Amino acid sequence: MRNRLFEAVKELVGGQITGGDDLSEYQFHDGQTPPTQAEVDAKIKELEAEYNNKKYQRDRATSYPSIQEQLDMQYWDAVNGTKKWQEAVAKVKTDNPKPE
Repeated sequence: MRNRLFEAVKELVGGQITGGDDLSEYQFHDGQTPPTQAEVDAKIKELEAEYNNKKYQRDRATSYPSIQEQLDMQYWDAVNGTKKWQEAVAKVKTDNPKPE
């Protein structure tokens, strides 16, 4: 919870802050106005939704062939007139669709 809390508070107030596991333990070093618990809770929900909406990106990143493999596919596609690289990329995109 601390990492989410810290990230939310940091986005709300900016500047230098130090904190613990609870908002009441935070120290604001640059004259920031401390956020309310409601503001922090709303920001945490927003950050979690943003993270969840980008799951497809994380899944795609680990599913694509390496750059070296993709370059090799592109070379052989050009030599042989095939579309293996396009098919490999399309499969990753199909298997991990963007949310609408």
